Parts: sequence; C-alpha cells; structure tokens
Amino acid sequence: MVEKKRLPLLPLRGLLVYPAMVLHLDVGRPKSVHALERAMVEENLILLATQKEVHIEEPEPDQIYAVGTVSRIKQMLKLPNGTIRILIEGLERARILSFTKRDEYYEAEVEILHDTGTEGQETEALMRTALNHFEQYIRLTKKITPETLSSVMDMDDPGRLADIIASHLPFRLHEKQEILEKTNVQERLETLLRLLNNEREVLELERRIGQRVKKQMEKTQREYYLREQMKAIQKELGEKEGRMGEAQELRELMEKTELPDHVRAKVEKEIERLEKMPSAAVEGSVIRTYIEWLLSLPWAKQTEDNLDIQHAEQVLNEDHYGLEKVKERILEYLAVQKMVGKMKGPILCLVGPPGVGKTSLARSIARSLGRRFVRISLGGVRDEAEIRGHRRTYVGALPGRIIQGMKTAGTVNPVFLLDEVDKMASDFRGDPAAALLEVLDPEQNANFSDHYIEEPYDLSRVLFICTANTTYTIPRPLLDRMEVIPISGYTELEKLKIAEKYLVPRELKEHGLNKEKMQIQDGALLKLIRQYTREAGVRNLDRQIATLARKAAKKIVSGEKKRVVITPKTIEQMLGKPLFHYGMAEREDQIGAVTGLAWTEAGGDTLTIEVSILPGNGKLTLTGKLGDVMKESAQAAFSYIRSRTEQLKIDPTFYEKYDIHIHVPEGAIPKDGPSAGITIATALASALTNTPVSREVGMTGEITLRGRVLPIGGLKEKALSAHRAGLKTIICPKENEKDLEEIPESVRKDLKFILVEHMDQVLAHALVRT
Repeated sequence: MVEKKRLPLLPLRGLLVYPAMVLHLDVGRPKSVHALERAMVEENLILLATQKEVHIEEPEPDQIYAVGTVSRIKQMLKLPNGTIRILIEGLERARILSFTKRDEYYEAEVEILHDTGTEGQETEALMRTALNHFEQYIRLTKKITPETLSSVMDMDDPGRLADIIASHLPFRLHEKQEILEKTNVQERLETLLRLLNNEREVLELERRIGQRVKKQMEKTQREYYLREQMKAIQKELGEKEGRMGEAQELRELMEKTELPDHVRAKVEKEIERLEKMPSAAVEGSVIRTYIEWLLSLPWAKQTEDNLDIQHAEQVLNEDHYGLEKVKERILEYLAVQKMVGKMKGPILCLVGPPGVGKTSLARSIARSLGRRFVRISLGGVRDEAEIRGHRRTYVGALPGRIIQGMKTAGTVNPVFLLDEVDKMASDFRGDPAAALLEVLDPEQNANFSDHYIEEPYDLSRVLFICTANTTYTIPRPLLDRMEVIPISGYTELEKLKIAEKYLVPRELKEHGLNKEKMQIQDGALLKLIRQYTREAGVRNLDRQIATLARKAAKKIVSGEKKRVVITPKTIEQMLGKPLFHYGMAEREDQIGAVTGLAWTEAGGDTLTIEVSILPGNGKLTLTGKLGDVMKESAQAAFSYIRSRTEQLKIDPTFYEKYDIHIHVPEGAIPKDGPSAGITIATALASALTNTPVSREVGMTGEITLRGRVLPIGGLKEKALSAHRAGLKTIICPKENEKDLEEIPESVRKDLKFILVEHMDQVLAHALVRT
C-alpha cells in the first residue's frame, strides 16, 4: 500500500541527508525558515531535498531533486545573526509527487519509499564486499576514525549500511543523490561499490605518486618536492614533462601554422632534436628560439590588395600635394595588378632632398593598397649580418632586419620601406649594400636566404620602397636593381598649398588650437616661405609654423589675446628678423662675379663665384673649400680663356703680369661637382675684360678646353633654386633640353632658359656690353 504525506520542504544547498543521519543545519533563507516554523507546528517532520545547482538562491520546483529524506527536527535554536540552527535526524526516503504550496514556503505531497531486496545471499555478499572496500579506503585515507569502522561493522541492515558508508565518503553531490534514489538495496550496494572502488583507486594513485616523489626528494627541499610532485601527476595523467612538454607545445603550434612542406619538415626535425636533448643543455634554448622564429614568420598569410584605382588616387592626393610622377607610377602598378592578378613587387627608389615627404609617401602607398607597412632605417648600417642575419653558431644570433621586418608585418606582401639606403657603410664585417642585392633583385628575392633562418624565404610579393637623398653613394649594381623616381624640391606655390592643406591644420591640432583661435594669412605664409626658410622640402617650414603656434598658444593661455591673427607685419615680431633675403643673388651687375647654380643633397642652391685680378706673376689661387672636380673645372676654364685672348681682346700675356684669385664664398661648406665650368670661365672673362655680368643671369654647365659646354645633372633642383633667388634667366647646356619638361610650369613661365653649346654663346648672353 502506498503511504503518502503532505510535508513542508526545506531545499538543501551542497548537502544531502540520508536516513539514520543526525546532523546540525543552519537555516537562513526566508522560505526555509517558514517551512521550519510550519514543521514545528505539526509533527516536527520536514522533507529535506537537495537543489541541483548550489548557486541558486531561490530554487524553482524543477531545480530540486525529486527524491529526498523525511527528517525529524530534534532541536531548534535561533542565532544572533538571524539564522536558525536545527538538529535533525533522517528517517526515511520519500519521492515528491507534487507541490501543494509555493508562496511563503514549499509544501509537497510525498510518497514514502521503502527498501526492497534486503534479503538473500547476494545482498550478504555485497555487504561484506562493501565493508572490505570501506576498510581498505579508511586504511589509505587516514581521515576516517577507526571508531567509525567499528560502528559500521556492527550493522546488519544492508540498506542502512550503504547509507552510512555513503555519508562518510567524499562523493560528488549527484553521486550521493544516485545512492539516495536507489530503493533496491542490492542496486544501492552495487552503486556504492562502484563509486567506492573509484575513490579507492584514486587514493592508491595518490599514495603511489607520493611514494615516487618521496624517493626523489631531500627533506629540506620543499620547493623541489612540489615540482617533482607536479611531474609525477603529469606522468600519471599521460602528459609529458620537461623537453617532452616543450616539444608537444611546439608541435601543437606547428599544426595551427600554415607552413610550406620544406619548412614543416625542418621544424619537425628540429623538434625531434629538442626532444632528445637533456633539460640542462644550453643548446636547447637556441633550438627552441630557432623553431619559434620559423613558426612566427608569415609563410603564406597575405592581405588582399585594394585594387580600386580611384580609391588609391584619392588616398595619395589626400596625404600629399604634387608628386605626380610617383603617384602615376603607383597607379600603373595597381592597374597591372588588376589586369594580371599577380606580379612581382617593383623596387622603387624615391630620391630627393630631406623634407619632401619620401617616407610619408611610402606610408600613404601602403594605406592606398590596404597593405601592412614596415620601415627599417639603413643609415649607418655597416654589418652584412644586419641584412642577412647571423649564423646560428653565434651566441645571441638573430635573423637580419629583412626577416625581422617580415615578422613584424605578419604578411608576405607588406609595403617595406628601406629608409636612407644611400647612407650605408662597409668595413671588415662585410658590405651590407652587397647583401641587399639579393633582397632587391626581383629575379632572386623569391628565394632569399637568411643566414639564421637557412630556409629560402619568398620576398617577391613585397613592395619594396627605398629612400635616398642622392644616388651617388649607392653602389651601381644596387642602383641598377631599383626604379629610381626623383622627387625634387617644391616650388613656392606648392609649399604654400602644402602649408595650407597639411602643415597648418596639423600644427594647430597638435598645439590644441583651431581656426577660430589662430589664423595665418596667405601673405604671412608666403613671407615665411621666402624669408624664414630656404630649403627644398618643407621640414623647416613646419618647424616655423610650430613656433608660431606655440607663441599663439602662450598669448591665448596668458589672457593677452583671445584670437591670434598672423599677418606679414606681425610675423617679424614673433620670429625675429628674416633669416634670408628674397630676390636677386646680387643687387646690381657685377664685374668678375657670376651667379652659379649648384645641386646639393638638400636640393638646389645658388653660389656666387668671384674672380679678382691682382698684379703678380701669373699665380692662380683657388679658395672656398673646393673639391678636386671643381678645381679641375677652374683649371679648364682658365686654359679656355687663355686660348680666346684675341677674340675677347685680352692682353695675351696677362697670365705673366697678373695673379688670378678665384673664390667661392661660404667657404665652410664643401663644394664639388662638374657643373661650375662655364660659371668660372664667365667670371674670368668678366674680370679680364672689365665687363659686368647681368645680375639676372644664373648658369650651370661644364666646359671643355675648346669651349664646348657639356650636360649636367639636377637641372630641376637648380631651376627651383634660381626661382627662389629671383633670377630671370638661366643659361644651361643644349643637351639638357630634355630635362626642361620636369620643371614645374609655374617655374618655367617665370624663367627664361638659354640653351648653349659653346662658351662663346654663354659670354654673348651673360656679359653686359655697353
């Protein structure tokens, strides 16, 4: 007959009560307190059922196990903190049929469960086995007292025996619940034996681990003991320790990394070497570092190029004003990529004076393509290992800067900037420029070999961009591998646009200003360009604008002004007297003084060459820190003038009666180059014939002994410097006619170019005949 009861329910957290158990409980949840109060009113009976999740504060009926224990409340005591401590005794199992109350407290209709299968030899055998296993467990754990074993041994009720043993064992909650739900005693004992056997095996394992560790340890080495215990645990779990663990970790990393077959084979071979190496071997860390380098390099990962030409053009125009030739070359590259799908990355070399935007242009190219950007500076590099890497036999060996840059990029197709490629040096450690030959050769760099990595690395998809101030110091074989794109200095108009669009907004932002707080008028910018800077780029212009911004910020913060407007008149108050004079190199036509045009690494410049005739005995003096080439130009010019004494109506014996002094001012600056020949010859002719030279004329060109004018380089930079100096006419070699197209239209329309083939034509245009 089914026995039913209606009892208040007390949900237990992290605890389970078996029949015949007596223990104390602390109750604090409101619903549980109400359930206790209800139980005390009736027969002191209450159902204890465990909730499934410990962390739930207010469990729902479906979050409580359906089988619990009907218990009697023997004592109840209210504690000062508001909780209630009760002493309860478990009576019998019960299954919840339904919940009759849920509001103030839980009340459930329960069915009392009675034990079955308590008789028979099999039950007896199971009892003895359980006692035997429990005895062995107590012997291993030392945490249960022998008195507990004695009290259990005297029991003859198999169901109660199973409950008491289960209550003393550290089973998980769901395992204890499984035993509670078994009403068949045989099944309950079998479940207990299975769980008890597992616990006994775990204890046996712990004992074996402890014994193994104890043999290996010294009594005073507690830390050593802990490490060895960890190793022993790992071994029992089937995990590998030491080098084996390292090798396993590296193999897992290798499986996640996309590698070419030859690299994968190399990594596998090195991991096997590492496995066989003793833990104390120093070479182990060298091998591990090498493997990590191989695994960290991008072998196949690449970014997808943005081949939208309109987008690329927009990005390049956003970041830079002018520089049409470079932009056109990049757009051509994109167009070919779109047509072909894949092509070798070109090797571009941007050559130009400082401050014209070579490095920032490379960064813009990367942005327009959607590629990663990497920059390394080669200035002062004199060791070949900086490019090719050190061999692994050296302590502290590392890959070269190229491979390090590829690791930084993380893709096989970045934009790779080699900055200051003209400033490398060479010594007994090798020639880094020669090591770059393989890197920058599109036919070879698909199999670039780094001394450290040893495996061939594909650089063919990298877009290499080099920057240099001049090509003269770059070795010819290296220069031959590059596509040189000259970036000359900016014109006044271009500088004005760059200042308006880029420099002024950037400096205002960096100094916490805006257009409402500070404004620079166009006239002030023009004065800044003409009288406070004289350069090919815009770096000094940027510094001067920053100076103005700082001074404006000071005035605003000090409360002197709320808004600063910089005009051509106020600029001198802020920056002081002009540093340069804008206009003619000479104020009036001079005898024996000619304006020459020179090329420097910082752009074009004007030089006044002076000749003085003194009484003497034909001595030729050259001053002004001149290089060998310039001295030879002076000697050639002098010989030409001697050969033309009759046509120029000069005393044929002048070289016996006079000393001639040729001087190039600004003597602290070294000057060398082959383009001063016609300038020196003109200055000599002017001084000897006492004929002035037009102050509006600048000239450049080399001279032969017979008076032929030879071509020169850097005509664009020289023309820009002549324009800055306010000259009106430039005399240049006929063979340089092809270079006139490179000169900006705004400069060409202000200058008159006279193309000459012979020195006689130079004198005809330069000397002012009265």
